[in-house]
Amino acid sequence: MKAPGYWNRDSGSILPFLLSPLSALYSLADRINRKTTTTYNVDVPVICIGNVVAGGAGKTPVAIAVARFLIQQGWVVHFLSRGYGGSQKGPVRVVQDVHQASEVGDEPLLLAAVAPTWVSKDRHTGALAAIEGGADIIIMDDGFQNTSLYKDLSFLVIDAGFGLGNRRILPAGPLREPVDAALARSDAVIVIGEHPGFAFLKGLSIPVYGAKIVPHALQKELVGEKVIAFAGIGRPEKFFQSLVDAGAEVIEALEFPDHYTFSQDDIMRLVEKAALHNAALVTTRKDYVRLSDDARMMTTVFDIDLVFEKPKGLQTLLIEKLGSRQHA
Repeated sequence: MKAPGYWNRDSGSILPFLLSPLSALYSLADRINRKTTTTYNVDVPVICIGNVVAGGAGKTPVAIAVARFLIQQGWVVHFLSRGYGGSQKGPVRVVQDVHQASEVGDEPLLLAAVAPTWVSKDRHTGALAAIEGGADIIIMDDGFQNTSLYKDLSFLVIDAGFGLGNRRILPAGPLREPVDAALARSDAVIVIGEHPGFAFLKGLSIPVYGAKIVPHALQKELVGEKVIAFAGIGRPEKFFQSLVDAGAEVIEALEFPDHYTFSQDDIMRLVEKAALHNAALVTTRKDYVRLSDDARMMTTVFDIDLVFEKPKGLQTLLIEKLGSRQHA
């Protein structure tokens, strides 16, 4: 779903106040669940890339960036995901040319292009399957609030543009848990995008790393081109702005709910809009993997890269906590 407008910091809506009793019930259920869930250890390190708000924060690009560095260090990296939006309960290893987003979710298909990826609703059994499959380190994309698997490292990802919204707990606001509780379990915070400096990050005993989303080097063909852009992700406005920053002329930007399943009618309407304006039809990689084969032939995918402001800091932290496998 698209984030409600009243989740924003300065919405002026009375709905957050009216929904506050439901938020209290949500928090109570979450605390009970944590206390009654058994936490399992596994024989390899587990890194969790998560966030504290509902919706997109940039977890998957961070997970991919961390994985690529660890692979360079000699680790055999496997991803573990719950496969949100997919029908498979798992554990199942994702095969790009075999599985569809409707089966394993869209994010696992992106991760599988980088390293072996497992989908499992039960994170512990998923981790055991990954280890049996050869993993000597596991990266969880999301799962920050899931306590069934012990994490050796936890990184909290924050979208600078959205921040913490109105700072209220679901459903009155976007928070999955209190910020202080999330920070207490974090080994580092990764802030994506330009930000003036959030007050809640000042004085932390853990490092804060800045990063930004940039167009992939091969996206130069969009410079000066007219495009019809569409996206069904948590923060579609970030994608639309990235297209503008890349030099594209965005004629129209169309938003769909997060993880939206595009019908043939949806695509044909989009194709007709693009043809009307003599423009290219462009979407995100995450949306692209949810399209049918025919729809992909009519759509251009806009790829991005995550660039850390000071990559050595995060890389040093990873090596200090995990060691290096370069000479193993």
